[in-house]
Amino acid sequence: MGRLSLLFACLLMISALSLVTARFQSRQLFVQADRLEDKARELDTDWRRLQLERAELARNARIDATARKELEMVSATPDRTLYIKGQAPAAPVPGEGGRP
Repeated sequence: MGRLSLLFACLLMISALSLVTARFQSRQLFVQADRLEDKARELDTDWRRLQLERAELARNARIDATARKELEMVSATPDRTLYIKGQAPAAPVPGEGGRP
């Protein structure tokens, strides 16, 4: 009977240690999950901010203003346009060295 009591006491101790370990791991996982959720929210906020920033940088008015200011570009006008005169290349005749 004494051996049986000792066996049950050992099993009870192992069970108690297992319970404590499981609860500790559960708390660690909960804390980790909470941190990851915070990180996910932070990344989502950053992504939305970057989307807005990209849309702002891609606006035509901003691109035009930057081209005029930083690159000193101006709109093309007919008096600034150069026309090159020459002959247009002849179209290849079917069956003569080209593809049919």
